Amino acid sequence: MKKIKFRNLHRDLGYFYIGLIVSFAFSGLLMNHRDAWHPEKYTTETKEIEVKLPEESEINEKFSEDLGKQLGIDDKMRRHTVKKGDFKISFENHDVEIDMKTGKGEIISFVKTPIISQAMKLHKNTSNFWIYYSDIFAISLIIIALTGTIMIKAGKFSWKNRGWKLAVAGVIFPLIFLFLLG
Repeated sequence: MKKIKFRNLHRDLGYFYIGLIVSFAFSGLLMNHRDAWHPEKYTTETKEIEVKLPEESEINEKFSEDLGKQLGIDDKMRRHTVKKGDFKISFENHDVEIDMKTGKGEIISFVKTPIISQAMKLHKNTSNFWIYYSDIFAISLIIIALTGTIMIKAGKFSWKNRGWKLAVAGVIFPLIFLFLLG
């Protein structure tokens, strides 16, 4: 009788969460490679510019914000840097890159990638609702995993004979990466 209840719970939770599991896996893959390619946004326009820049010591946050406004950029500024002779300003939907010596540069405009941008928000969202929902999801995954351990009948491939060893290996594997790469 217990096996039937666990089997039903396992099945129903699995069906209920399959969409979220796939969404999380998809957005996780995108997040893992966001430094190599910017899956959340893509370039829509590159515009050449030429501006007169002050000395590097005079470039600060206020100057960067004001320059963005002069260039017609109205979205929020994230950061500015001066490195290796290049002045860079990063905005939410634009990047500005200017050569410090010549004043020549470009404005790169971005647009959010449909569906991919929204999927990546699954991993970034910090609203209370989403945190609690994610907690319920995590607990449900634990329940799915534990109920799955008793579904295989006794024998060569049962939890008792083989499954627990693979589960321990599944815990040890990421720990090795945490300690070796961390």
